[in-house]
This record gives sequence, C-alpha cells and structure tokens, in this order.
Amino acid sequence: MSAGIEGVPRGNLPFESTEFVGRRAELDALNVLLADSRLTTLTGVGGVGKSRLARQVCETVGGQYPDGVWLVELGDLRQPELMYGVVAEVLPLADQTTRPLHEVLCEWLADRRLLLLFDGCEQLLPLCARAVEVMLAAAPGVRILATSRQPLATRGERLLRVAPLRLPLPLPLPLPLPSFHGAAGGLEEPCEAVTLFVDRAAAVVPGFALTEHNRADVEEICRRLDGIPLALELAAVRLTDLSVPGLLYRLRSRFDALTGDLGMLPRLALSRHRTLRTTIGWSHELCASPERLAWARLSVFAGGFEQEAAEWVCAGGPLDTGEVAGVLSALVDKSILQRVATSRGPRYSMLDTVREYGQEWLARLGEQTSLQRRHRDYYRYLARTGEREWFGPDQVAWSERLTAEHANLRVALEACLAHPDPHVALEMSGNLWFFWFGCGFLREGNHYLDRALGKKPDTGPGPERFWALWARGLVALGQGDFEAVTALQGICTPMAEQLGDPAAAAAALYLEGAQPVMTGRPTDAIALLDEANRSPDCGGGSLAARFLIRCAMWFAHLQLGQFDQAETTATVLHQESGARDEEWMRGYALYFLSTAALTKGDPATAVGHARAALKIKWRLHDMLGAALALDALAQAVAAIDPRTAARLLGIADTLWRSFGLTQMGTPGLIAARQACAQRIRESIGDAACEAAYATGLNTRPEDGIAHALTVAPHDS
Repeated sequence: MSAGIEGVPRGNLPFESTEFVGRRAELDALNVLLADSRLTTLTGVGGVGKSRLARQVCETVGGQYPDGVWLVELGDLRQPELMYGVVAEVLPLADQTTRPLHEVLCEWLADRRLLLLFDGCEQLLPLCARAVEVMLAAAPGVRILATSRQPLATRGERLLRVAPLRLPLPLPLPLPLPSFHGAAGGLEEPCEAVTLFVDRAAAVVPGFALTEHNRADVEEICRRLDGIPLALELAAVRLTDLSVPGLLYRLRSRFDALTGDLGMLPRLALSRHRTLRTTIGWSHELCASPERLAWARLSVFAGGFEQEAAEWVCAGGPLDTGEVAGVLSALVDKSILQRVATSRGPRYSMLDTVREYGQEWLARLGEQTSLQRRHRDYYRYLARTGEREWFGPDQVAWSERLTAEHANLRVALEACLAHPDPHVALEMSGNLWFFWFGCGFLREGNHYLDRALGKKPDTGPGPERFWALWARGLVALGQGDFEAVTALQGICTPMAEQLGDPAAAAAALYLEGAQPVMTGRPTDAIALLDEANRSPDCGGGSLAARFLIRCAMWFAHLQLGQFDQAETTATVLHQESGARDEEWMRGYALYFLSTAALTKGDPATAVGHARAALKIKWRLHDMLGAALALDALAQAVAAIDPRTAARLLGIADTLWRSFGLTQMGTPGLIAARQACAQRIRESIGDAACEAAYATGLNTRPEDGIAHALTVAPHDS
C-alpha cells in the first residue's frame, strides 16, 4: 500500500473563494454515510448546492485518506468513451500504453486508500454507474462520493437528498435565540438561507447587514426563492442597484416568468425547479441586451474560456469586439460568470444550470449552429498556432494553455469529426501532435486520430491526412506499439514521396528510423538516418522532424558505444533548441548530455544535466521525459551516493508505473536501468538497496521530484 506524507495534503480540491454557510446536519449525515458506505450519492435539483456540499465534506475528511481526495468533474464531458481517461488524468496516473484503460485504472487503484468525488454524473449516468461498480470491486480501499440530479441506481449506493437551505419560520419563535454575529443586538439568529443571502449581499454591498428594519423583507426574499443557494446568490448581487424592498417587489412581480417546460418532475422538485428557473430568468431579464446576448453565446464553451476566445467566438452583430471585456465583467458582477486569476490573465466559467439556460436562449435566437462553428474554428486556429509556435519561447505557456482548454478542444474535435469534409478533423487532430505526444495525452490522441483517419477519404492523400498519420505514428511510438509504428511508416513514406514535400519526407524518415532504434537495432537506424542527421536542416525537414531525428541518432550511437558521436549529436540538439529558446527538446538534449558526461567519468556534470532535464520535463507535464531524466539522475548519483541513487530509482519507478510502460519497453533503456540497480546492490548490499528503493517508491510523485531536485548526493 502506498504511504502518505504526514502533514502534506493530497488531492486536487480547488480553493473556495466564498465562505461555506450552514448545512451542519447534512455534513454530519455525510460523515456517517462515508464511514459506513463505499458509495454515497448526493442528489437534488440544479442549484441546490450539491457540489459545494460535497467539496466541503471532502475538505473535512481528507485526512482520513492517505492517498488523497480527488475531484473528477464530469459536467462538461459529452464523450462517454473518454470517462476513464478523465479519471486517470485527474489522478497521478499517466498510463499511455495501449492496454484497456479501465484495467490499468483498477490495477492502479487496487492498493490505494482514497476518496473520489465524481461531480455532475447526470450527463453520463449509465456509464458512471458501471464505472463506479468496476472501480469499487477492484479497489477495496477506495470510496466514492458522487453528485447527480438522479441516483446512479447501482448496488450498495447510499443516497442523501440535498434540500434547499433552511427557511425562516412564518412567525417568530416564542423564545429568543442567541444574537447573530454581525446583526443588531438582540436580533435572533437567522436561519441558513438568510445567513447565505446576507453573506453574499455583504460581499457586493460593503456594510450590508441584517437589521430589524430589513429582516422581514430579507426573510420573505428567501422564502420566495425556496432557500435554493444559487437563486439566493443571484438575487443578492442585485442589491448593487436595488434596495431590499425593491428586490422583493421585483421578485413578486416577475416570479411566474420564464418557467419553461418542466416535464414530469415530482411536485416538490417541480416547485423548486420553477423557482430556480424563474430566478435565473429574472436575472437574465435584468441584464442589458449585450449581456443577454453574450450569456447565450458564451454557453457554447465547456470548462471555461479566456477573453480572447470570448471575443473571437461571441463578437458580432450588436455585440462589438471592444464591448466584450466590459460585458464579461458585468456578468461576473451579476454572478452569471465566475472569474479566476491565472498566469495568462482572467479565466471565466459558468455553472451548469446557468449555462443550460444560456443554451436554451441561444437556440431561440437561432444562433446555435453558427456559434458552434465559430467555437470549432477558434480552437482549430489555436491548434494551428500552437503547432507553429511549439518550438519557441512560449512552449510552457502553450502546454498550460491547451491543458486548461482541454474540454473545449474535445468539443471542437467532435465538431470537426461531424463535419462532412474529412480534412477538417484530420487537420485539427494532426496539428495537435505536440499536445498528444509532448504534453502526455497519448491515449486521447490515439482516440481522436483514429476517428479522424477512419473518416472516408476524399480524392487524393492530401497533406492533412499525411500529418495525421504521422501524428498517429508518434503516438504509437510513445505507447511502445512498434508494430503500429512500422505499419504507419509504411503508409507515410510513399505518401510523402507523392506529396513531394521535403518536410513530410523527413518526418516519414524519422518514423522509419525510430522503430529500429527503439527495438534494439541501432545499426539499421543509423543507416537510415545518418545522411539526414548530418544535413544542417535534416534534409529540409520540419523542426519537429529535425529535432526528433537528432534524438533517434543520439540513442543509436549510445547503444553502439559510439560515445563521442552521441555527445556531438546531443550538443547540436542542445544548441539548436537553445537558439529557439524552447524547452521540450532542450530537456531531452540535457538528458542526453547527462548520459554522455557519465560515460566520460564525470558524474557531477551528469547530475547537473539530469536535474535540469527533470525540472524542464516536470514543468511541461511530460511524464515520459521526467521518468527518463530520473533514470539518468539515479545512474549519475550511483557513482557518488548509492543509497540516494536507490531511492531515486524508486521515485523513477513511481513515474514509470503511472506511465504504464517501463523504460518504454526499449532494450537499451531496460539494460541501463538494470545495470544501475546491480551497481547499487554491489555497493551497499541488498537490504540497504531495497530499503532506500522502497522509500522512493512509497513517495508520491511530486514529493519525489522535489527531493530529486534538491537532495545533495555525498560520497558514501
């Protein structure tokens, strides 16, 4: 079983910017349910606070789970086949092999003690139910807390129906309660709904408080809104331009508007659903025309968006590009949008219930198809631009940007796949090769590239099909699927000749040479790649092909014991990547230089290069590159401090296990790893080696990386 690190929180629960109010009884009930049951589901109408309640209880019980509490947000996912991938992406599990992912996930979870929070299951209800059953059966130490508008209806499920916040009684209590903190002296303690309303009102109207003068109106507002948290928050922000009596008057006069088709909901749920929709509709009515239009158009985004994306997708007609920034701020002020600060500036998002309302209005406006097309085309542009700028100074920023846009990329790719022209999907999925291959999303790249390539081709091969095939070859290479690499290379080589494109020819040549070098046939690789490698521009190839050919040649020389040639190739790669101020290939070049320094008997230099490579690869979320760099670091440290090296091997194996394919299945890398372990055993003995290795293996990856980057090896 994996060991926890005392005092260090585990998991990915987000920081909550607002205070959690009330729900003491629900929190107590949830604590009991989580202790007694392995599956607990919070159900209730939209906007009732299921997600916030679930996150709050997870914060309070997190210390009971040595392997952490992990939030899996499913509300934006519309592709059921990607669900297991989304779970794996959240966990420190980077398996990119071709094994069935549900098997890999269950194997990884089997000996862990953690809590999974599945938020927004109603979109994928049958698959969620099946996935929960599979994971709980495979992992006895795992518990699952789910939120859904409907129960999962699976074996062993315990339900807690989340009701609205407690409302004030219609008449005062006969006995006074303790004074409410912040209210006038002698005022009875308000109920949960009133407390939330007052808290949110005070956040937008400094100095706002519950008083004898406004209490009756505030309580009536809360009753009108049925104590539904989202409705209360939307109403509270209106106090920036309305008085409390004015707010109550508006609610009374508009309460029956915009209820929509409520279907066959139970009577109580029907009432609460109507209340929420009426409140959202009233908030919509009180927005200015540009704000209402933007609300509808912004509903096409999934998982958040930046201002640039909003301007590209939503501007047009009566909404000018220059107005978008102000409209976004106005919608934040009205609690229609949430805003968080990022390294790139503000990022915006909508709650699911608010987005659904916007989507209904977008359909009424007749703009759904055009906005979906603009959304698709913006993310096609983003993929093209990212591919063009990948080998440059903004590489880390591109990695972080596209990772943040992952949900939108999925939506855009689905739209591309639905387009009748196959080149649209081929272009976008192929342009994203750097995201699939360089940022650790091999499985998803496999998924989308196979679907794009499976569309019926039109006349002629076309460059889009070639580059999608090449990207698929890179994915297969990263997954250790060398048989697929051979098949794809066999298609790419004649296609490149047919296209007459030097860049395509060099890219196909890389696939042809990479397969033998990764399967232990370095002489064959050198025979194929040597001429291109000696050419300054690698035969006129693309930057990607040029750098990748250098990588393959380095490894071939190393396997053949040609250390001088390997060092020369690594030095050229380091210089070329440095000249472009890019990091991804520079990290590999530093890894190569570390190995070269070690072959020359200079472990201190090797340690420095390996650490620099590890820092780059970890920052780029390149799990494969980080695992390779850790192996190199362990081999370099073994000559100085064998005990620390054994621990580093354990840390490296935490990454290899999460990646799923130890040393990429490559004979040369496996042999080097085994030789390093044998040297350590001979130096400090089996028992000491096993103890140090176990310490590293039982360290969570981020702590292990921090240790590897800071520990100072010393002579044993």
